[in-house]
Amino acid sequence: MKGIILHGGHGTRLRPLTHTGPKQLLPIANKPMSQYCLESVKESGITEIAMIIGGLGSNKVREYYGTGKKFGVNITYIEQDEPRGIAHAIRLCKEFVNDEKFLVFLGDNIIQKPIADFVENFNKSDYDAT
Repeated sequence: MKGIILHGGHGTRLRPLTHTGPKQLLPIANKPMSQYCLESVKESGITEIAMIIGGLGSNKVREYYGTGKKFGVNITYIEQDEPRGIAHAIRLCKEFVNDEKFLVFLGDNIIQKPIADFVENFNKSDYDAT
């Protein structure tokens, strides 16, 4: 199973905090918001992750996460040239996913409960989506 973390949007509702970078890198308890996503995905056993980036702050995302090695994952960056929605971002990952099951996480969402059980149950199922 692979993971996809979206770093899209302009973060207009969080201005002026987002004038210099993406909202997903804003710190919550001394960590960027999207790092909580990354950690949840990794804790569920997924280490192949695509990060969809685009627009303001794409380089900052790359600089912070790098290859993913320091987080124990392998990150592939996929550019979304302009915001065209979540479905478009997922479509850009077709080659990365390569017919495997995948998990999509919005980089500005923090889920406090572990997602490992959810991922395990999904992997055991014949469902196309859940």
